[in-house]
Amino acid sequence: MAHHKRNVLPGFRLALGFTVLYLGLVVLLPLTAAFIKSASLSWVDFRAAVTSPRVLASYRLSFGASLIAALVNGVFGFLVAWVLVRYHFPGRKLVDAVVDLPFALPTAVAGIALTAVYSRNGWLGHWLEPLGVNVAFTPLGVTVALIFIGLPFVVRTVQPVLEDLDQEVEEAAASLGASRWQTVTRVLMPMLFPSLLTGTTMAFARALGEYGSVVFISGNMPMKTEITPLLIITKLEQYDYAGATAIAVVMLIASFCLLLLINLLQAWSAKR
Repeated sequence: MAHHKRNVLPGFRLALGFTVLYLGLVVLLPLTAAFIKSASLSWVDFRAAVTSPRVLASYRLSFGASLIAALVNGVFGFLVAWVLVRYHFPGRKLVDAVVDLPFALPTAVAGIALTAVYSRNGWLGHWLEPLGVNVAFTPLGVTVALIFIGLPFVVRTVQPVLEDLDQEVEEAAASLGASRWQTVTRVLMPMLFPSLLTGTTMAFARALGEYGSVVFISGNMPMKTEITPLLIITKLEQYDYAGATAIAVVMLIASFCLLLLINLLQAWSAKR
């Protein structure tokens, strides 16, 4: 007599129905509304709204600063994850907790704190200004804020993979005559690269839509330090809902492509 294993969760059809309903109400419905609202514009008006000089300048800043921040986080996030996994030192648990601080800290608070630190009379800003380095209210300040909010994504993606790696692999490479550089580049990196690439891409996607931590330190100067999310808010305040949703659609498509890339990278990583 066959015994059927009883599942704790509902059957596939019922669970799928709840999943589709939930995603439809919470995710798809608002996004569809954005597309419908932007569709009220003609193609000429839509193109003009998303390609005006001010909008293009915000694209360059948002995408450029996000890319630089993601690459910086890819390097230093890997180093932080390596130190947390490979070394035991006093305060290690505290450092591990600090990595998650950008997740828990309200982004507006982070923006105010970064502005206070890097402004001309701030703790670090008054030392940097005589050197000709201005951080607050410049594109550099935007990049610093995006580095701050993106670091945990790289660390928390690479860290579990490092923990699963057996140190005997490194010892075997050393016993066969490999240098430290060869061990890192030819033994460790092929195994860590998928997770590192995934974390870097997630940091880039997160930085692309960041608003709270950037709005204070950027200075919000049109054509110079105005990010795309802020430009969307500005158009909403001006009751230009169609123009705001048109720009939002462009950012939405870019974010969707990035998330699709992340999923493909995760699937590739799982097969290795």
